[in-house]
Amino acid sequence: MPEATFLAELVVSELVTNAIRYGAGPIQLRLIWHDTLICEVSDSSNTAPHLRRARTFDEGGRGLFIVAQLAERWDTRQQSDGKTIWAELALRPAPVPTPAPALATL
Repeated sequence: MPEATFLAELVVSELVTNAIRYGAGPIQLRLIWHDTLICEVSDSSNTAPHLRRARTFDEGGRGLFIVAQLAERWDTRQQSDGKTIWAELALRPAPVPTPAPALATL
């Protein structure tokens, strides 16, 4: 499932980067794998993330937009000691190519 691995790495990278850049330590990553993969990143900041579209020349602001586009669902949970941002990814195996039917020759 190389496509699912790449997707999970990208989402985790964006969530952890946002926590490092805008949150406060300690930062915790939790991955829950069942029928889907849920990626949770927690930090001790109470600042809620904002989904926004970056302009063409902006150097930041695309992280949560990317997560929202790639994940089935995502959201934030506020807690007494900070927040958790989570994203749920569908883990669909890559389709197996079916061979083309052989052409009959006369």
